[in-house]
Amino acid sequence: MTMRFSSLFGRWPAALPALLCGLLAVSLPSSALADAIAEAQRLIKQGQWSPALERVDAHIRSAPRDAQGLFLKGLILSELGRPAEAIAVYTRLVEEHPELPEPYNNLAVLYAQQKQFEKARALLDMAIRTHPGFPTAHENLADVYLKLASQSYEKALRLNPGSKQAKARLATISNVLAVSAGADGKPVSAVRSGGDGAALAVADSARPVAANAMPAVAGEASGKALPVAVAPSDETGVREALQAWATAWSQKDSKAYFELYAADFRRPGGMSRKAWEAERMQRLARPGKETIEVDDIRVSFAEGRAIARFRQDYRSVSVKSSVVKTFIFVKSGDRWLIQEERSG
Repeated sequence: MTMRFSSLFGRWPAALPALLCGLLAVSLPSSALADAIAEAQRLIKQGQWSPALERVDAHIRSAPRDAQGLFLKGLILSELGRPAEAIAVYTRLVEEHPELPEPYNNLAVLYAQQKQFEKARALLDMAIRTHPGFPTAHENLADVYLKLASQSYEKALRLNPGSKQAKARLATISNVLAVSAGADGKPVSAVRSGGDGAALAVADSARPVAANAMPAVAGEASGKALPVAVAPSDETGVREALQAWATAWSQKDSKAYFELYAADFRRPGGMSRKAWEAERMQRLARPGKETIEVDDIRVSFAEGRAIARFRQDYRSVSVKSSVVKTFIFVKSGDRWLIQEERSG
């Protein structure tokens, strides 16, 4: 089984240019600290792991709570084959920055490599709850469930060696895991954008996506959506709904915020609407001013839905980030409501 780090782990030369172009840095107290991170990235690109670690450590001494510095340190320690130290760094990150999904994901990968699959599962659940549109965590969670299922069928066969059903299902899972591992058996690079207010890197060396590519829109569980005639006012309505979403979040107006989501909003992990709203309420209730702006909005229509791709700029007292997102809207009466959220 090969799980994916939210990092440049495994294929640095191919992925690093995307990291350097797409890096979303946390606001730093001085340009000198930013320069230290830039120097560490340069050394990483050259494969100079130990000098890069020295630069990152120097940065962390000056800014001990900086998420970007800690995240890079975890990546470097993983590449240097020091998993126990990487685990300690990521554990610190999830404690100090629980809003970021990448540390949960990378910590889960390290635990899975040690065959601690239940720990990995719990951490991936947290990554997805923190940022529902985080595809790497969803893929890793699927692999963890496959491995847990494989272990259960192996145990069943030890207890009942003659079970044809257990043998067949174990063989199927083994084939899936073999395909998942890939031809070289190495982890696939995948740095993904952070959750709301996150400040980590964005890249995908395994499956590059064109900047203007629009995601396919899946049919609803109940069947294919009915066609909807698109009027010029529809694009305006989608844009206004997106701006209203950003305003409601910035103003911490939970009533207006939740009213912008469709009744069939696709919640992560099959979470109930009540549980999802409770989790979002915790985010909206965080102390301190938060400003969310949406820009570079591009709207298209397919199968009765609107696809809005945009850049989300987030600012708080301690964090500044910019991520690309895609929202799927459905029309309800004369309103466009959010049915799905994606990153990228």
